[in-house]
Amino acid sequence: MNWIQRKIYLYNVTFGLYMLDWWERCTFNILVIVLMCFVLRYATRFFKRYVC
Repeated sequence: MNWIQRKIYLYNVTFGLYMLDWWERCTFNILVIVLMCFVLRYATRFFKRYVC
Protein backbone atom coordinates (compact mmCIF):
# COMPACT_ATOMS: atom_id res chain seq x y z
CA MET A 1 0.00 0.00 0.00
CA ASN A 2 1.60 3.24 -1.07
CA TRP A 3 1.19 6.67 0.52
CA ILE A 4 -1.80 7.79 -1.60
CA GLN A 5 -3.71 4.55 -1.05
CA ARG A 6 -3.09 4.85 2.69
CA LYS A 7 -4.46 8.41 2.76
CA ILE A 8 -7.56 7.36 0.81
CA TYR A 9 -8.06 4.46 3.21
CA LEU A 10 -7.75 6.76 6.24
CA TYR A 11 -10.23 9.21 4.66
CA ASN A 12 -12.74 6.39 4.09
CA VAL A 13 -12.33 5.00 7.60
CA THR A 14 -12.37 8.40 9.34
CA PHE A 15 -15.64 9.51 7.77
CA GLY A 16 -17.22 6.05 7.66
CA LEU A 17 -17.37 5.96 3.87
CA TYR A 18 -16.33 2.31 3.73
CA MET A 19 -19.87 1.36 4.81
CA LEU A 20 -21.55 3.21 1.93
CA ASP A 21 -22.33 2.08 -1.58
CA TRP A 22 -20.31 3.47 -4.46
CA TRP A 23 -22.96 6.05 -5.42
CA GLU A 24 -23.34 7.28 -1.84
CA ARG A 25 -19.58 7.65 -1.55
CA CYS A 26 -19.48 9.64 -4.80
CA THR A 27 -22.30 11.90 -3.61
CA PHE A 28 -20.50 12.57 -0.33
CA ASN A 29 -17.22 13.30 -2.14
CA ILE A 30 -18.96 15.71 -4.53
CA LEU A 31 -20.50 17.56 -1.57
CA VAL A 32 -17.08 17.79 0.09
CA ILE A 33 -15.52 19.16 -3.11
CA VAL A 34 -18.28 21.77 -3.52
CA LEU A 35 -17.91 22.81 0.12
CA MET A 36 -14.15 23.16 -0.27
CA CYS A 37 -14.66 25.32 -3.38
CA PHE A 38 -16.90 27.68 -1.41
CA VAL A 39 -14.40 27.85 1.44
CA LEU A 40 -11.50 28.57 -0.93
CA ARG A 41 -13.52 31.23 -2.73
CA TYR A 42 -14.41 32.92 0.57
CA ALA A 43 -10.80 32.72 1.79
CA THR A 44 -9.42 34.31 -1.38
CA ARG A 45 -11.96 37.13 -1.20
CA PHE A 46 -11.14 37.67 2.48
CA PHE A 47 -7.40 37.84 1.85
CA LYS A 48 -7.79 40.14 -1.16
CA ARG A 49 -9.98 42.49 0.83
CA TYR A 50 -8.19 42.63 4.18
CA VAL A 51 -4.59 41.59 3.53
CA CYS A 52 -3.72 43.23 0.22
